[in-house]
Amino acid sequence: MAARIRRLPRHRAWPLTTTDINACLGPYMSRVTDLRFLTGYDSGPIVLGAEWMAPIPHNYGRSMHPDMVGFRIDVHPVDATERAATRAVLRAHALPRLHEWITQAIAADETWQMTPHQHCWRLTDGHLTHHDEA
Repeated sequence: MAARIRRLPRHRAWPLTTTDINACLGPYMSRVTDLRFLTGYDSGPIVLGAEWMAPIPHNYGRSMHPDMVGFRIDVHPVDATERAATRAVLRAHALPRLHEWITQAIAADETWQMTPHQHCWRLTDGHLTHHDEA
């Protein structure tokens, strides 16, 4: 991202680019309704998040707009000095798992697809972990 449109302080950086995610997901990128590069500081060890936005019906005629149903991907900022190492780990391990998670979600049954789901990747001391969030 160009420095002039950057919304992060100089000591923070995003470990992935839109190009990284496009290359990982290929044609599934059309299922991503929202790709966000977060600007907050309080993500802790979370470096990447994915969420299935289900068509949740609500009472009194309010529900999820059909254009919002799909996947949301959040790229969390990291210290600029750790960007290259974090990017390498995410490209090697997290992005293939993201592709797998989205592939499984697309093939999932209706019960799964009617429920919101989240999946997070955390990087602590160079060790990447991931799991579904409640």
